Amino acid sequence: MSCEPQLTKRLGVHQRVTYYLGKLLMKTFTAKPETVQRDWYVVDATGKTLGRLATELARRLRGKHKAEYTPHVDTGDYIIVLNADKVAVTGNKRTDKMYYHHTGHIGGIKEATFEEMIARRPERVIEIAVKGMLPKGPLGRAMFRKLKVYAGNEHNHAAQQPQVLDI
Repeated sequence: MSCEPQLTKRLGVHQRVTYYLGKLLMKTFTAKPETVQRDWYVVDATGKTLGRLATELARRLRGKHKAEYTPHVDTGDYIIVLNADKVAVTGNKRTDKMYYHHTGHIGGIKEATFEEMIARRPERVIEIAVKGMLPKGPLGRAMFRKLKVYAGNEHNHAAQQPQVLDI
């Protein structure tokens, strides 16, 4: 093998081609934010385990199920979750799992069990689980905004014609 250096050419901002001795070695694709195709999906959370559901939702919000996945570009889909109040947890988590938040005042730590959260705001249970699995920062917040969670069986996104996604 010769000691000639590799030659890298830039074909625009989104593709890089590396040549070695005039032969093509690799071609890296990078998704552009304006060309990403985003679909709408609807998921029924009835009887689904919270962690397993949240893992798959986070994966699809990031776009890791697509061939054109790029870590620094939001390539994920929109997801509508229905029946968040009927999500399941294993073991004694229904009574033992605690959710904490702080009001901002001194001594303002608040806690609630899983049962209390489901009774008060069932959407937050799935939102908290999914948000913890997404990247932290502006990109993760953009991915999280594509998640729509509803406690009941009705949603107001019929105009987007969501496809049923079985998880």
